[in-house]
Amino acid sequence: MKTAKKRVRVTLIATTLAWVCGIEGGYLVGAGLALIQAATQLKQDADRLIAEENATLRETYATLKKMSSSPYPYCSEAELAYFRKLLFQTDYLRDGGRMRDGRSDCSATLASADLSATAMKFQYSMPGGTNVYVAAGPLQVRDQPTLGLQFKDLYVVINSGAGRRVDSNTLPFIMTVKPAMSPHPARLLSTAPQPEDAIFTTEGLARKRETLYFTRCTPDKLSCMTTHITIPEVMQRENSVLRYSMGLGGIVGAPFGFLFSLAYRRRRSMEQQLRRAITKDGLQMVYQPIVDLATKRIVGAESLARWTDEEGFEIGAEVFVKLAEDCGFVGALTRLAVRHGMNDLGATLRSHPDFRLSINVAPRDLGDPAFLPNLEGALQRAGVPAQSVAIEITERSTARHEVAIETIRRLHEMGHSVHIDDFGTGYSSLSYLHELDIDAIKIDRSFTKAIGTEAVTVAILPQILVMADTLKLEVIVEGIETAPQADYFTSMAQPILAQGWFFGYPVPAETFLDLLAEDEKKAQAVMGAL
Repeated sequence: MKTAKKRVRVTLIATTLAWVCGIEGGYLVGAGLALIQAATQLKQDADRLIAEENATLRETYATLKKMSSSPYPYCSEAELAYFRKLLFQTDYLRDGGRMRDGRSDCSATLASADLSATAMKFQYSMPGGTNVYVAAGPLQVRDQPTLGLQFKDLYVVINSGAGRRVDSNTLPFIMTVKPAMSPHPARLLSTAPQPEDAIFTTEGLARKRETLYFTRCTPDKLSCMTTHITIPEVMQRENSVLRYSMGLGGIVGAPFGFLFSLAYRRRRSMEQQLRRAITKDGLQMVYQPIVDLATKRIVGAESLARWTDEEGFEIGAEVFVKLAEDCGFVGALTRLAVRHGMNDLGATLRSHPDFRLSINVAPRDLGDPAFLPNLEGALQRAGVPAQSVAIEITERSTARHEVAIETIRRLHEMGHSVHIDDFGTGYSSLSYLHELDIDAIKIDRSFTKAIGTEAVTVAILPQILVMADTLKLEVIVEGIETAPQADYFTSMAQPILAQGWFFGYPVPAETFLDLLAEDEKKAQAVMGAL
């Protein structure tokens, strides 16, 4: 009896110890993963902030250069109108004008009475003769520090430096600049404890007591962004992860808890799988024919991504594209689509000037300063003219109105046409489309499916076509799957392009090129018969 009781007691003690060790191990694993996740977000936020800072500085100096070429008298109404026109074309600038001896003589946006109430407090001198000020009064937004830069007798005011950069998901940050003739950085927009200067000038991850920092600097090292978060804040943010890891550790023990948590958080998550697939070129691009309804000829193709995850499941594009966008790496997905399009159909685009490849871009791409240079570089390397590549954006992409208008303008300057995809599912109106200056609309498949039914959307279709004709927009109809649907649009007086299963499924590049070659043979046979 005593032996049995001893065995039970030993079993209970051993089980309890294993359970406690599992919980402790699970906590350590969860805490480690939480810190890794925090370090990743610190880096992502710092990279995003410094990218915007670079864009801000480029725009600021470019605007100051244009202002210095003013042909009008000093502070005249004509000159202020010229300054306003320059400012309205920018994303980051709020005001500009002339100033001497630390006082503003005139402003492009403020009346004289407001100007007198505006204080420009000198902060630092930068290399090259640029002075940094903090503006107060009418130029200040929501009590946020508002920075102004002066070069000679010209100045511009940056649009609420802190307020424009921080959103609900961004960690707190510190902006520093290096004044002229000083080895120590000057801290602007500071919201954190003040460790030694080295943390603000050394790029990468650092820890000081209970706070994590990540610093990213401009190429000239004159301006840096340092994001930060305390260890207790990390644990609080990842509280659910800690509870899960501790519970799992208590059940299966520390080794199994470690392996499971690590696999769950870092190896098997859909985000990590998608990142690996993009890095290893593991996505497949397929191409769906776009047909001219009048001639039934293939005149283009839409590039579409397909992904099978590491478990062998096919993931829908609407799922993984949104995941890439939410996690901040959709630009890599767009670059992959462009690269594949040039590799797969580059020869066709070079030899068929009337053929056009449509490539989808995400809303985040429109605000990404690297998007247009990457697109232009890919086309140049492939020897493909911009006129052969159409850029498709969704109505949701145009929510950031000014950014969308500016990006569309630059795409037009490069030679691209711009299409609104899934038209009718958002909020575009006639005046809105006119302001965006797009070239085509793609009517969403929900309208196509309604043909032959009593759905309200059928009554809207003729109005959409009239609107497109009024604005001289090309029309592309998506989702045509039956002959009656094709006949409905073929009967319209205006030229219409179409795509859908009735004309061809999305297929790999080799199959699509075979379809295109067959289409050309049929066209030549018809011409020969005539």
